[in-house]
Amino acid sequence: MLENRVTEMLGIEIPIIQAPMGWIARSQLASAVSNAGGMGIIETSSGELDTIREEIRKMGDLTDKPFGVNIAQAFVSDPNIVEFVAGAGVKFVTTSAGSPMKYTAALKEAGLTVFHVVPTLHAAEKAVEAGVDGLIVEGGEGGGFKNPRPVATMVLLPLVASAFELPIVAAGGFVDGTSMAAGFALGAEGIQLGTQMVAAAESPVHDNWKQSIIAARETDTVVLNRHTSPALRALRTERSETYEFDNEENAMGLLFDTRSLYFGGDMNGSLALCGQVAGRIEEVRPVAEIIHGCAEECMDTLKSLSRRYC
Repeated sequence: MLENRVTEMLGIEIPIIQAPMGWIARSQLASAVSNAGGMGIIETSSGELDTIREEIRKMGDLTDKPFGVNIAQAFVSDPNIVEFVAGAGVKFVTTSAGSPMKYTAALKEAGLTVFHVVPTLHAAEKAVEAGVDGLIVEGGEGGGFKNPRPVATMVLLPLVASAFELPIVAAGGFVDGTSMAAGFALGAEGIQLGTQMVAAAESPVHDNWKQSIIAARETDTVVLNRHTSPALRALRTERSETYEFDNEENAMGLLFDTRSLYFGGDMNGSLALCGQVAGRIEEVRPVAEIIHGCAEECMDTLKSLSRRYC
């Protein structure tokens, strides 16, 4: 139903990519996404490459569908990361948190399809110049690492889509089929889901985090590090809120004790990276239900708009 350049290029059924959240985007979650017809992604931003190698191996046992790996350049110090990924038999890579010039040529020479994450039009220009196959255009309302001067998806996505012919996956603000249809209207051919996947049944994070997302209002995220890079969008907690207007301290220091939050459920133990769509998530649902629901609702929305206005 939703065949386009993204599904064709990546060999998937539904043009939905799962965001590469550190410590979260591993085989348990990524295989569920791939098995549901989307593109599951294994993270590297944790820097735990020995563990990541094992997670990639597990994917072969858990799914026979395509999956990818994200190379988060700012957090990966291994100079052999291209060989690491290509040697694991991965065919699709997203690159982020760094210059697209660094790895694109080597990845493509190894036969991989490469999409780069961009937060601005200038970054998209650099990625296209580097020779990427596609772009993940991420608006400032998304969770995680951000440009200190974030641009909303509603502005950024059509701006980039009007400038380039490459296939685009839209990220930041996407959670369901209606937002997916909006992304298509603005020039995307796929969407990336992050916060929605953190709250999914197959997500490995502690239930306290999932329930905090469900309880959150649309105003319950904070942007930290506006004075430096990278900025961060996280769930509003007692700890994160104290850094919201701090223009001196670097909030990255709050990320060091991630396990106490991610798997121990201490919501003040670290930063719960989270997008504004937390205000629209109402329950914990299985990944397959999320992905199939997005696809069906997107098609229904597009048909309804066509009947109403055409």
